[in-house]
Amino acid sequence: MRFSLDIDTRRHFIKGYGPGWININEREVRRSVIVAPDQLVTDWPPQTFADLEEAHFATILQLEPEIALLGTGDRQRFPHPKLTQALLAHGVGVEVMDTPAACRTYNIIMMEDRRVVAALLMMGD
Repeated sequence: MRFSLDIDTRRHFIKGYGPGWININEREVRRSVIVAPDQLVTDWPPQTFADLEEAHFATILQLEPEIALLGTGDRQRFPHPKLTQALLAHGVGVEVMDTPAACRTYNIIMMEDRRVVAALLMMGD
């Protein structure tokens, strides 16, 4: 799916997504990624839901979000509570959804000028 809106190019905006790719400000990303309005982490290690570890969520916490979105790929899957415990302990709201929903939700929250971070696992091909 592609989005078309006039956007502030100083912020990271998800312009489209599909199986195996996400377009962020005209940059095509083909691996798991963390997107924040002012930062892009393209070397986020987990490539599948099964790869998720506590350390991966610590990376999200370092970006100091108000809300963290976890896009779990093709379908919504909930991580073990110990993985998100550090985020919740720091008052970060955590929402888990499939990656397409996380892409759409990130854009909406980001455009509200809220401190949102989306950690996105790729959808299958």
